[in-house]
Amino acid sequence: MALSPDAKERLSVVFEIVKTTFHWGFIPTVLYLGFRQGSEAGMPPLSVMSLLWQ
Repeated sequence: MALSPDAKERLSVVFEIVKTTFHWGFIPTVLYLGFRQGSEAGMPPLSVMSLLWQ
């Protein structure tokens, strides 16, 4: 199945948006999930200041 040039262009734009979103969103997502999970038992509580201080 061959794609038209217009469809290839739209797919290229979509892939570029997905790539940029993943590139800029990966680390904040990992940090968010880590803060949401919380620290392990016996460890000091997590905060933004503790992240920046270390």
